[in-house]
Amino acid sequence: MTSSPRTANVVGSGPNGLAAAILLAQAGLRVRLWEGANTAGGSVRNAALTLPGFTHDLGSAIHPLAVSSPFFQTLPLHAFGLRWIQPELPLAHPLPAGAALLHRSLDETAESLGVDGPLYHRLMAPLVEHWDDLMGEFLRPLLHLPAHPVLLARFGIRALPPVTLLAHLFQTEKARALLGGLAAHSALPLTSPATTAFALMLGGAAHARGWPFPQGGAQSLADALTGYFKFLGGEVTLNHPVHHLRELPPTDLTLLDVGPRALLGLADWPEQYARRLTQFRSGPGAFKVDYALSGPLPWTDPLVGRAGTVHLGGDLASLTRAEAAPGQGRVAAEPYVLLAQHTPFDPSRAPAGQHTVWAYTHVPNASTADALPQLEAQIERTAPGFSRLILKRAVSTPATLQAWNPNLVGGDVGGGANDLWQLLARPVLSAQPYRTPVRGVYLCSASTPPGGGVHGMAGYWAARLALRELR
Repeated sequence: MTSSPRTANVVGSGPNGLAAAILLAQAGLRVRLWEGANTAGGSVRNAALTLPGFTHDLGSAIHPLAVSSPFFQTLPLHAFGLRWIQPELPLAHPLPAGAALLHRSLDETAESLGVDGPLYHRLMAPLVEHWDDLMGEFLRPLLHLPAHPVLLARFGIRALPPVTLLAHLFQTEKARALLGGLAAHSALPLTSPATTAFALMLGGAAHARGWPFPQGGAQSLADALTGYFKFLGGEVTLNHPVHHLRELPPTDLTLLDVGPRALLGLADWPEQYARRLTQFRSGPGAFKVDYALSGPLPWTDPLVGRAGTVHLGGDLASLTRAEAAPGQGRVAAEPYVLLAQHTPFDPSRAPAGQHTVWAYTHVPNASTADALPQLEAQIERTAPGFSRLILKRAVSTPATLQAWNPNLVGGDVGGGANDLWQLLARPVLSAQPYRTPVRGVYLCSASTPPGGGVHGMAGYWAARLALRELR
């Protein structure tokens, strides 16, 4: 007589929830995934936000960590419809004297940086050479016994200083701005410790795996993950928000792809644990705009049109001022803008000859300020005539983002502030931050290690721990 299979609930269908559900299903558990929205994917979704025929990514738009994810690389997502598109250039950073360009080729990027090329090459080459090993160390809790201690130590020594300190080792504004724009993905002031880590990881990812995006929209990634999960026998229940754990059917394991604020309301936690959750801090908010355009962006430097991602914000000093503003409770006069242009490489996202643009800037958490004039002025500076091409725009304020996905508290798209303390204590300081005080219940969101980004590794590590403790 055989025993019935173990069971699991997973609440939340973002990349981490889907990764956890898949690993549990691979292990033979009967898994049910609960999602409050009408579509699985969390922040990895798309919709026709502007006009018919235009596909816009609601959340994440470019996915360098997804193609570098140690877990996602093991999954047959291609068989479930996922097709990665690699733009000709991963990144361009316009400057008055010509754009700084991040090429797939490390050698080509170094050559484009002139006198700073040799230093850039020495900085990035060890990361690119050992990329998979580094991802295995980096995309997990910082508190762990490393399999490659020398590699991790070399990275840590370089990654811990503020990016402003690293950038001033370079002579050219191109190199400095390129590193500053990469580090600004952290949503931290660029003078903060460990901002260099973001510059190294994202730059290394461009050379090792590229900065691709899914053909047809970000939803394609979520759909491929969901399709594989269902292939393994998993069940998905949509339009079913979970307000308390007692609403769920009894199971052996429950994994929660939710932020600390939502977690607080899901159970009656011990006082000390609840207090530590309330101390977890959100990062800056995002002010996001999606555009339907009648033509391609008219970049002053035509090379910028060859890049899937564009960083706007000028030189390192300007970037530093811009990224200090959210922490000071204000919107920068000339903000850092992260822009994605998909349709030059994926024309399926817009009617023939027309284009989409996805752009956002950092603002104070839960800000109600209108950052649209500043954001559009930054685009207009480097793509004059852009405003005349706008057919329709869809503005997403921090409140809009949180209403769409409750995990984006105050518009924070990173799952919590990325300062050094919260990279260690995410959401609490623990050797096993995924474990909650309730037996069999685990947290697996971007508010656990390794943090934000589309990689699924928080879900993977939480599910690994849950399976080990179940057995």
